[in-house]
Amino acid sequence: MQAQVMDAPEQIRKFAEFFERTYYADLVERARKGEKFLIADFQELAKFEPALADLLLEIPEEALKASQLAIEQFDLPGGNNKGFTVRFKNLSPSSQIAIRDIRSPHLGKLLFMEGVVRNKSEVRPHVTTARFECPSCGNVMQILQLDNKFKEPSRCSCGRKGKFRLLSKELVDAQKIVLEETSEALEGGEQPKRLNILLKNDLVSPMTEKRTNPGSKVLIVGVLKEVPIILRSGGQSTQFDLICEANSLEPREEDYSDLQISPEDLHEIQALAVDPHLERKFIQGIAPSIYGHERIKEALILQLLGGVRKKRDDGVVTRGDVHILLVGDPGSGKSQLLKRISKVSPKGRFISGKGVSGAGLTASVIKDEFIGGWSLEAGALVLANRGICCIDELDKMSHEDTAAMHEALEGQTITISKANIQATLRSETTVLAAANPKFGRFDPFDTIAKQIDLVPTLINRFDLIFPIKDLPDRAKDEKMAKFVLNLHQSLVTEAELKTPLLRKYIAYARQHVFPKLTEGAIDELKDYYIQMRSQGGKEGGIKSVPISARQLEALIRLSEANARLHLSDKVTKKHAKKAIELLHHCLTLVAMDEETGTFDIDRIATDTTASARNKIIIIKELLVDLEKKTKPVPMQDLLLAASEKNISESETEEIVQKLKRGGDLFEPKAGFVQRL
Repeated sequence: MQAQVMDAPEQIRKFAEFFERTYYADLVERARKGEKFLIADFQELAKFEPALADLLLEIPEEALKASQLAIEQFDLPGGNNKGFTVRFKNLSPSSQIAIRDIRSPHLGKLLFMEGVVRNKSEVRPHVTTARFECPSCGNVMQILQLDNKFKEPSRCSCGRKGKFRLLSKELVDAQKIVLEETSEALEGGEQPKRLNILLKNDLVSPMTEKRTNPGSKVLIVGVLKEVPIILRSGGQSTQFDLICEANSLEPREEDYSDLQISPEDLHEIQALAVDPHLERKFIQGIAPSIYGHERIKEALILQLLGGVRKKRDDGVVTRGDVHILLVGDPGSGKSQLLKRISKVSPKGRFISGKGVSGAGLTASVIKDEFIGGWSLEAGALVLANRGICCIDELDKMSHEDTAAMHEALEGQTITISKANIQATLRSETTVLAAANPKFGRFDPFDTIAKQIDLVPTLINRFDLIFPIKDLPDRAKDEKMAKFVLNLHQSLVTEAELKTPLLRKYIAYARQHVFPKLTEGAIDELKDYYIQMRSQGGKEGGIKSVPISARQLEALIRLSEANARLHLSDKVTKKHAKKAIELLHHCLTLVAMDEETGTFDIDRIATDTTASARNKIIIIKELLVDLEKKTKPVPMQDLLLAASEKNISESETEEIVQKLKRGGDLFEPKAGFVQRL
């Protein structure tokens, strides 16, 4: 093979020629800034000199050293030509390897692999070379430190053995990360394999470190090396450990701020923003393989765009993420919607309730063999930071586990105090959750609010709640059947708006559009809020609470998302109206009190509705009056008095049982009740 023939001076000469021709301006610029690395494209090198490219893949250590020496020949500004590292990217596909496929023939080769960062250590100084002096003859020896164990010279040319004096040592910043295979690459029930990666110098600079946070998807180009395992007895094991010394690192999974938008894309985005059918195209493009659910799809688009996150000068942060809950009958397409949204969103994660624990959602503290001591392992809500987390089967999770979500949904942080770790993790995550009703399917004769079997405090944190009922309707069923059958016949979904453009549009809107509320929008939202608050049905002195300030904040977020959809930097009256329409639609479905025809947020926000709470107060008042006549009060008298106030016997008995459980009443003897 020609690659093996090229000697060292020839390699240096070729590299110098290559850099001068392709990267000279870049080198000068980096030297001027004081940066000590150059990013080179492997494909360019392969075009320039294929033999050198082959050499780089086969014996990378030697070739990378030659590239470093080649740069030292240049006259760079400030004399900064020493210690430059060349980082290669865009390797040929033949060099890609899956972590599970690494074997001993790959040792010492330049490879690239993809994976998710599971864990990372602190950045610590690492010795690369050490210089020793012989006390007998004054000879200075330089020893390269490649292993984990600090190496000293064994003997000097003058015959002396041991006891050498350390003159100096060269240190570089180093950090270890654990790279794990991505779940897409797994087949069947395999456990994802892991590999230790060593990062040095500029790969651990504060800017790059953000890209290697646990949960990030990265592509690593590096040289595979073996590390001796030292046994407890002090001897060396016959088995070796693997480590990959990274040459370059690229983040793979972008959040909205990382998506690159070319001038052609920008032109397309701006043309789409002024399209009169923008909403229809988005609704159709968001989930083309799911029939109907226009209102829900509209809400999902607004969720992907999100409101504006605001940080005030007093340190209070208001979230911009819109959380949505879908509660529906089985087979109504909830999971499909969630799966699709997790694919459209740049940093989407899909998890299913039954296999989720509270620690898996937030973060867990684990005993770490790799770093030693305890370390944090991020859960789904942290990994989806600045993205979207789709939680299916929310009702199948235990109440202890759903309690872990409270802080993440409203405060957008996750606080951990376990073992010796006290940490606050960021989880600026949008949550889209799906659940089934309490008995598996909606009961058409009961109110929807009673059938959502979730903690009221958790439900209250969702901005929009959509119940999806699956009721037979001949005309609708015919269309639905036709749609599903056509979908199975042809695998091509005909959407006017293709997914890549949809993602770029959303990314552009989130990066560049930060709409502000106008007076018109403020008046519109204020009028709706006041009008709804004054609508509370007055029953015996108790007013139901139609909507709370949380819904007002949800309206602001939805209005901002609407403005973002049209790439508008102002939230106008029109955007506010659209948001009101959507929220009103949700409230009509879940918070309408059928008895009084008014809205009552307590139907979903607490277990007791305003009308039920009102009846409890009436029963308590009746008891006080009746106790003035006889004590204890006969149940018969109470039932009679309650029926005059239009409270049925069954309702009265239910309320009495509730008060007994709560410790407000007791039964001194059968058929009598008395207040405590």
